[in-house]
Amino acid sequence: MAKDEVQDQTASELIDAKIASLVDWRGETLARMRALIREADPDVVEEVKWRGVPVWSHGGIICTGETYKSVVKLTFMKGASLADPAGLFNSSLEGNARRALDIREGEVVDGDAFRALIGEAVALNMSGKKAR
Repeated sequence: MAKDEVQDQTASELIDAKIASLVDWRGETLARMRALIREADPDVVEEVKWRGVPVWSHGGIICTGETYKSVVKLTFMKGASLADPAGLFNSSLEGNARRALDIREGEVVDGDAFRALIGEAVALNMSGKKAR
């Protein structure tokens, strides 16, 4: 795809293309998590940054969605400031701001708990508070 064609695509179209290019469990997983994000926050803004990384924002970045060989990683920029009663965060736990959810092949994330986490991240962004 030519550079100008990429620039003409919306972020949502670029994320669609990324998901379509992942013909294994990672594409299915990223698509499911994207759908949960959109359900939790119908006003979410989709962006693509850092060489093609899907980013979901509302009043600031909520989370990013990166795909690696063995995991789909959802990194919450202010994750350390979020309550996580379901214990979804399982990666980047030592940082002062970020927290991540690594999803491996065959793992299923609790949709209700994930939607609640998205809602909490949006509320934090909209409050104007900085990450702790």
